[in-house]
Amino acid sequence: MRGFDAAVAMAAGSFYFWCLPNLAFAYGIEYPLLIVVGGLLLPAVGEMFGLYEPWRGRSVFSMFGAYVASWVTTILLISAFLVVTQSGYIYSRLWMSASALSVLAIGLLARGVLYGYLRRLRARGRNLKAVLVIGRPGNVEQVRSRLAGMPYAGYRIERVIADDEEDRVLAEVCRMTGEAAFQRNFDEIWLSYPLSHGNTVKTLADRLIAVPVNVRYFPDLSDVRLLNHRMAQVADMFSIDLNYSPLNGPARALKSLEDRVLGGLLFLGFLPVMLGVGLAVWLTMGRPVLFKQYRHGLDGKRFKIYKFRTMRLHEAEGHTAQAQAGDARITPLGDWLRKTSLDELPQFYNVLQGRMSLVGPRPHAMDHNVIYKEQIGAYMQRHRVKPGITGWAQVHGLRGITEDVSDMEKRIEYDLYYINNWSLGLDLKILLLTITRGFVNDKP
Repeated sequence: MRGFDAAVAMAAGSFYFWCLPNLAFAYGIEYPLLIVVGGLLLPAVGEMFGLYEPWRGRSVFSMFGAYVASWVTTILLISAFLVVTQSGYIYSRLWMSASALSVLAIGLLARGVLYGYLRRLRARGRNLKAVLVIGRPGNVEQVRSRLAGMPYAGYRIERVIADDEEDRVLAEVCRMTGEAAFQRNFDEIWLSYPLSHGNTVKTLADRLIAVPVNVRYFPDLSDVRLLNHRMAQVADMFSIDLNYSPLNGPARALKSLEDRVLGGLLFLGFLPVMLGVGLAVWLTMGRPVLFKQYRHGLDGKRFKIYKFRTMRLHEAEGHTAQAQAGDARITPLGDWLRKTSLDELPQFYNVLQGRMSLVGPRPHAMDHNVIYKEQIGAYMQRHRVKPGITGWAQVHGLRGITEDVSDMEKRIEYDLYYINNWSLGLDLKILLLTITRGFVNDKP
C-alpha cells in the first residue's frame, strides 16, 4: 500500500502534467520534481497517522479518516513549502487541484474496494488468523460470542484454555508454552480476565513471553461503569481512560459545525414562529416573555437557558418544583406551549451561543442535579457533553416529570447510550425522530 499510494500520487501528477496544454513544454524540472516529492511524501506522512497498520478488525471509517488526514497533511506541507520558497507562482492551480483530488478519490476508492473484498473473503472462512483464548469460562464465552457475530473480522478461535481455578490454567499454559515455542497452530494469544485479576494476567504474560506471537489482553470491564474508554499514553505510561468522552478533537469540531450551520438554519426557519409565540405570551401573560434559569452544561459549568414563559408569576421556592398534571401555575397558553414543545424554541439561541447542542442530554434544574447525583452513580457523566434541545431519551418518551428515581435512571441510560455511540448519523436520526415523536408531550 505504501508503494501503491506513492505510485498513484506520481501517476496522477504526471497524467495531468501531460494532459494540460503548455505545461510539459513551458517548464523544466520543477513539475517532475514536485511530482516525485509529493508521491514520496504521502506514504511518509501516512506512517505518522497509522495508515499502514493492519486493517483486520478496524472500521472502514477509521481507515478512511487516516487516509484523509494523511492526504490533507501532505497538501498542507507542500503548500507551506511553496509559500516559504516563494515558488507557488510556477505551478498551475488547476494542475495541483486536479492531481490532489484524483489522489484522494483513487486512494479512498481502492481502500474501500479492497476492504470490502477482504471482509467477504474472511466471512467465507478464508484469510483468517487462528487465536488461542485464555481466561475464565464466562469471559471466553463472551469472546466466542462476539467473534461469532463478526465473521468478517478475520479471527477464528483455534484453542481455548479456560478454568475458574487459576492454578489449573497456569499449569496448562506452562505445558502449552513448552510445546508451542517453535511450532503451533495459532497466530495470536488473547487473555480475557476481569481487571480484578491483574496478578493472574501478569503471571500469564510472564509465562507467554516464551511464545513468539502477539499476546493481547481484553479486560472484562463489565464490573466498571464506563462512559466510554480507550487506551492512552500519558507521561510514557499506558492507561485505560474509563470515562473518555468520544466527543473530543475532530468529533467535537464536527458536532460544533453541525450545531452552528444546522442550528443557524433552524433558528432562521423558526424565527417567525418564535415571534408569534413571543407576541402571544406578551399579550396573554405580560412580561417577561422569556423564562431564564441557570443550568449545568458541559463539564458541569453553569449557563443561562432560555424558554418561553409558561407559568404565572409566583414566589420563587427554595427548590425547583416540577410541574404536575393540573398545575395551577401553568396558564392555558403555557399548557399548549409545553405540550407542543414550542416553549423550547428560544434554546436555538443557546445553540448559537455554543452553550447547548441541537442533540444531547436535556439539561435539568441545578438542584435536581444535586439530588440525583447522589442517587445515581453515573448521573454526572451526562455532563461530559453539551446539553441538547432534543435527545435520545426524549425521542423514546423519557421526558417531563420524573415521579421516582427509576424514571431518571432510565433517562440516564439513554443519555449514556447516546454519548457512547455518538455519530453524525445518530444526531440526524434523532432530529428526524424529533419531528415525529419529540414535539408532542403528554407529560407536564
